[in-house]
Amino acid sequence: MDGSYCQIVARTLAGERPIDEQTHASVAVLAERLERLKSHGGLFANIEFSPDLQRLRERSESISVV
Repeated sequence: MDGSYCQIVARTLAGERPIDEQTHASVAVLAERLERLKSHGGLFANIEFSPDLQRLRERSESISVV
């Protein structure tokens, strides 16, 4: 199921699937993994999500807070 998080987000960003709970959960998992990777420093410290994924992440976070 590891690759499916990326697939879900990629399909959502491509407009092939709706933004739903599965999308929000996948974004959260990928965000957590990115933060863990960045914490190792070095080459990983400057890795960022694409602007489209960042907007989706912000949308997901605002829904989680409500």
